[in-house]
Amino acid sequence: MGWEPEIEELNRRRRFVEQMGGEEAVAKHHARGKLTVRERIAKLVDPGSFEEMGALTGVATYDEAGQLTDLRPANSVVGKCKVDGRRMVVTGGDYTVRGGAGDANIANKGAYAEGVAMDWRVPLIRLLDATGGSVRTFELIGRTYLPGRGVPGPTPPNLGQMLNTIPVVSAVLGSVAGLPAVQACFAHFNVMVRRTSQIFVGGPPVVKASLGYDISKEDLGSEEVQARISGVIDNVADSEEEAFAIIKRFLSFMPQNVWEMAPRTTPTDDPNRRDEELLSIIPRKKNRAYDPYEILNRILDHDTFFEIAPFYGRSRIVGLARVNGYPVGAMINNPMHLGGAVDVAAAEKLIRFVQLCDTFHLPLVYFADEPGLMVGLESEKQGMVRVGARASYVINQTKMPWIAFIIRQLFGVGGGLHMRGGGMRERYAWPSASWGSMHIEGGTMAAYRREIEAAPDPEAKRAEIEARLQGIASPFRTAETFAIENIIDPRDSRPLLCDFIEAAQPVLKSQLGPSFAPLYRP
Repeated sequence: MGWEPEIEELNRRRRFVEQMGGEEAVAKHHARGKLTVRERIAKLVDPGSFEEMGALTGVATYDEAGQLTDLRPANSVVGKCKVDGRRMVVTGGDYTVRGGAGDANIANKGAYAEGVAMDWRVPLIRLLDATGGSVRTFELIGRTYLPGRGVPGPTPPNLGQMLNTIPVVSAVLGSVAGLPAVQACFAHFNVMVRRTSQIFVGGPPVVKASLGYDISKEDLGSEEVQARISGVIDNVADSEEEAFAIIKRFLSFMPQNVWEMAPRTTPTDDPNRRDEELLSIIPRKKNRAYDPYEILNRILDHDTFFEIAPFYGRSRIVGLARVNGYPVGAMINNPMHLGGAVDVAAAEKLIRFVQLCDTFHLPLVYFADEPGLMVGLESEKQGMVRVGARASYVINQTKMPWIAFIIRQLFGVGGGLHMRGGGMRERYAWPSASWGSMHIEGGTMAAYRREIEAAPDPEAKRAEIEARLQGIASPFRTAETFAIENIIDPRDSRPLLCDFIEAAQPVLKSQLGPSFAPLYRP
């Protein structure tokens, strides 16, 4: 006789686990328009590639004869898998078992999976649908415990080390609170699903107990709050399937880890393409806006730009793209919002994005039209000076190749953030560019106040001085002193960019490994 009885017992236990929280709980989950954790994993990973770890973990019930009668699974599913042919680790919360509460999280399987991802040096994907800690845990273990300590299970890996070595992505797929909510931010990129997901530190019952008022889950933590106002969430999907597609697209630009190069795809766009529309895309009138996405699409590889955090810090557009097939980070000021000036939200987004590119050795291309850091009382109340200083510090600590095209304006401290002080870098200006310590229109009164106020016609005097200053504001005068290295025909931007990115590849290979820039921070 072989081991057939044990194999049958193994399969019987697997059937218990695959029932998750039971038919009723699964039906309620589906009624909310949500997939179960196992359905999510099946849609995300390559068919047949999921190798579950800890599949039999759960709370068992035995009869008097010692025979198993039931097995309630742990409310997390973890395992190794392949996504678009690449090895990864996935963890998923099972909301059908105790609503994903901490008292059903046996042995901290999620922490184990994080350790596997680090040890195998592969990306980690979190599918979050859990409410975090529960007071039921106190009764189960017979004591309370210090936050962050005392709960049985593997010790979580060093999060700073993890974020600085492997790509981490989080998807918010339900009502997520407590530790799972923080895990959404311990990632290089995150996404939530419109209408069926929310994220908050503590849910409505906690808010009611702490602050005494009632609030719905949507009002507390919907995509409107977390993607548009707080910036906690990067991107928003209309369905779980779309969320998985967004995750795959983000990861397509990422290397497996910081010791490997980001994957190049077969180029489909002519590296020497010169787009005639670039010659007139910047209006001659300085107060007229233009479509920044048009510039990105006409210079980067066609239709490759993947925007990150499109609803937050909207005066700066950031995202991933390809240049002659190579992955790059790309950003541009958005004149349609605040005139392109960097406010606190845009600066925070900029900092995170620059760190992402430096961590995973992606060259950065910046199309600069920077009127300066946002001014005004509200900006000062939000700490614009400190955030601007932090942005300058982070930028100047990076090492990845950096190329800037000055397409219209650079003014003040914000304008100074267009280029780093060292490392492989290049800078080009279009003939439409202008620059200075401050705008002539705003600085004339400050610099010539006495002369203007003493004139018989102060307004005419101010206009006269502004016209005189505008006459010497040509970028060609700056080029005469070698203060700007190159003024180019805008149509030459793509060929020059493709050449720079090709030249950057040996430099990037020499930089592989953990970055020496400030640790990646969520």
